[in-house]
Amino acid sequence: MAPTAAAAASAVRGISQEAFEALVRENMEDLGMDPDEALDDALQTLTLQGVDLSGIVKCIPGVTSVKDNPVIQTIDRLKSIITSLVSSESSDSPDEKVDEIVELLDKLCELCSAEGSDGASIVTRNGGVELLTKLCSSLDVKSERALVSTLKSLNSIIRDVQSTETFRQCGGPKIVMDILHRSREYPNLLDSGFAVVAAASSGNEVVKESLMDLKVDELILEILREPSKNELRSLYDAIRVLLTPDDSRVAASQVYGYARRFAKIGIPDVLVNALRKGVSSSSLPSACAALKAIAVNDEICLSISENGGIEVTLQFIDKSGEQNSKVVARACCSLLSKLAGSDANKTAIVQQDGLNRLIKLSSRFSEDPSVIQEVMNVITVLSLRLPENAARAIEAGAGDLAVQAMQKFPASNQMQRQACLMIRNLVVRNPENRTILLNNGIEKLIRKAKGTHQSCKDAATAALRDLGLDDYNA
Repeated sequence: MAPTAAAAASAVRGISQEAFEALVRENMEDLGMDPDEALDDALQTLTLQGVDLSGIVKCIPGVTSVKDNPVIQTIDRLKSIITSLVSSESSDSPDEKVDEIVELLDKLCELCSAEGSDGASIVTRNGGVELLTKLCSSLDVKSERALVSTLKSLNSIIRDVQSTETFRQCGGPKIVMDILHRSREYPNLLDSGFAVVAAASSGNEVVKESLMDLKVDELILEILREPSKNELRSLYDAIRVLLTPDDSRVAASQVYGYARRFAKIGIPDVLVNALRKGVSSSSLPSACAALKAIAVNDEICLSISENGGIEVTLQFIDKSGEQNSKVVARACCSLLSKLAGSDANKTAIVQQDGLNRLIKLSSRFSEDPSVIQEVMNVITVLSLRLPENAARAIEAGAGDLAVQAMQKFPASNQMQRQACLMIRNLVVRNPENRTILLNNGIEKLIRKAKGTHQSCKDAATAALRDLGLDDYNA
């Protein structure tokens, strides 16, 4: 799907390396600036003009050279090796160059990941994406060490639309898919390959489409069916990114249809089974996010529940509290709130003592507003249009949770807003809950949130109105 005209029109201005150096040279020769002053002035001038300087090597003509940059030196050496490997006259094989290739790639990753480094942009601007993609196609999976390093390097530089588009245009999706198909016995290659799938799909609808055309969903299903592959965190990340509508250049994303394709071939059931058999705490948040991304409609949410998805999610919520893992707690609550989008699932969650388990979790993480916020979000969804659930939520302690959290974390605007949303659902169809909450001082807390946080204004106003207060707009 092509970018919209509006997106194309709003593209950031760029500048070539040659033009940048010419400006620095002009500052020195025509304006008499010293080298450092000439460079600083050029950078400031271009920045004020809104020019994108990412990937530009900040060198001073006659003093320093682009060739002195360690990123450029590493790329040039890799280019030399790859040219040698693909040359029909060369007697070298990839295996003979493995050590040097790995050393150079490790150095490239280090340069690109250094704090404040513009290394990834420099690599992209100087043909690095094309280079590493070509290297991927030149190496056999038996050269596992070199291929893993190549994929990791590729993953480290694919960060924006420019790099993902370059990856697509040089055949990257097919090359990586071919590697994944040939790497079933190589977990490290699978992990690195799916990390590239996730990176390349991020923010790029066309790459997503290319990978779906190559039947990445069917490959994912085959791999997930192997219990030994349940710890491939990058595979879960790839599912989530493939099903996220994150490309602002397109008017309508196709990811909703992709999610239904994933569901139709049985990926949700396999994901639930993987969770049931036990996924490590490091991979669990990604697995939950993957399952959440597929749960795009009532039918899919119900099928996940019928296969035990709610039961296993609640079990992990319990364990996250016992193990004091707030990352897992947030991920499981986020998944549970998505599954609760189905009214039948709301009932199932409450019947499995979900409300009491959520309140218990909030008490375990009473010092962490981010977890409390997620707990409140689940209760908000569970109480929507179901007064019996709202009544049970108050019985479980949701009202006390709102009061205590709003008192304790007045500066947490997101949590304060979620508390207002939860309160509204708890009282809109339950007059008896209004009395309980008002007697506990909730009005003062809501008004304080409304006056303190702009993001809370609408939610707070709605909560005050549904509490039966006449001056809710005050």
